[in-house]
Amino acid sequence: MESPFKENILKGKVALITGGASGIGFEISTQFGKHGASVALMGRRKQVLDSAVSVLQSLGIPAVGFAGDVRKQEDAARVVESTYKHFGKIDILVNAAAGNFHVAAEDLSPNGFRTVLDIDSVGTFTMCHEALKYLKKGGQGRTTSGGGTILNISATLHYTASWYQIHVSAAKAAVDSITRNLALEWGTDYDITVNGVAPGPIGDTPGMFKLDPEEINSKAREYMPLFKIGEKWDIAMAAIYLVSDAGKYVNGHTLVADGGLWLSRPRHLPKEAVKQVSRAVEKRSRNAPVGVPKSKL
Repeated sequence: MESPFKENILKGKVALITGGASGIGFEISTQFGKHGASVALMGRRKQVLDSAVSVLQSLGIPAVGFAGDVRKQEDAARVVESTYKHFGKIDILVNAAAGNFHVAAEDLSPNGFRTVLDIDSVGTFTMCHEALKYLKKGGQGRTTSGGGTILNISATLHYTASWYQIHVSAAKAAVDSITRNLALEWGTDYDITVNGVAPGPIGDTPGMFKLDPEEINSKAREYMPLFKIGEKWDIAMAAIYLVSDAGKYVNGHTLVADGGLWLSRPRHLPKEAVKQVSRAVEKRSRNAPVGVPKSKL
C-alpha cells in the first residue's frame, strides 16, 4: 500500500528499534527507512538480525544490527553506545521486543511470568534508561529544544482481560505506565516525547502463527467493527505518525490500532430483532394515554 506520508518525513533521523528484525518490529524498521531514517536493529538472534539488515540495505536503507538481550543492562548499554558511535546520534527509540505464549494461569510458572515481564516491561525501561543521554541530544527539528522520542509497542489485552495471557497483560500494563510516567518526567525535563502503539491481531506475525488466523477471520465479522485482521503496515504507519513532526504535540498517549476490537462485544440480539422491539416500544409510547409516565409502559 502507498504511504500517506511524505518519503522524507523522517529524513536525517536515526532510530534504534529493539525487536526490529522480525514481525511488527521489522515492518517499522522498513517503513522508517523508506521514509528517510537510518535504522539500528537490536535482537537476540544474530542470523535473523543479519538477514533483516541485508534486506534493508538492499532497499537502500542505512541499516545496522547489534545482537543483544533487552533484559541485560550491559547489552542495552552496549547497543545504545554502538548505535550512537555508528550513526553519530539517536533520535528515536522504539521498544518492540516482546515475549509471548499462550498458557492457562494455573499452568504458568512464576519463572515464565517473570520472563515475559523482564522482556516487555523491564526491558522497555532498561532501554529507555540507557538511551536517555543520547535522546537528550537527538530530535533536531522536532521541538525547539531538540528532544528525541520514544515509542513503546504495547497491546490491549489488559484493558479488560484476556484468556491465557495473564503474563502478557501484566507486562503491557506496566509498559503503558512506563509510557505515561516517562512522558511526564522526560517531557518536562528534556522535551522528550514518549508514546505507545497498542496493536490488535496483526496477520503474518509470530503471535498470529500460534493461533488460527482463518478461524479468527471467520469469527471477526460477528463482533469486530472493521471485520478484519490488521496488517503490520497499519502499525508502522501509526508509528511514523507518532515519531514524526506530525505527532510532535502528542505525549503520554498509547494509540490503539486494533480496528475497534477491544470495544467489541457479541451481539445479544440480531439487528432486525432490536428494530422490531424498538418499533413496538415507540408504538406503545405514542398510543399511551396522556399523563401516563413512560416508565409505566
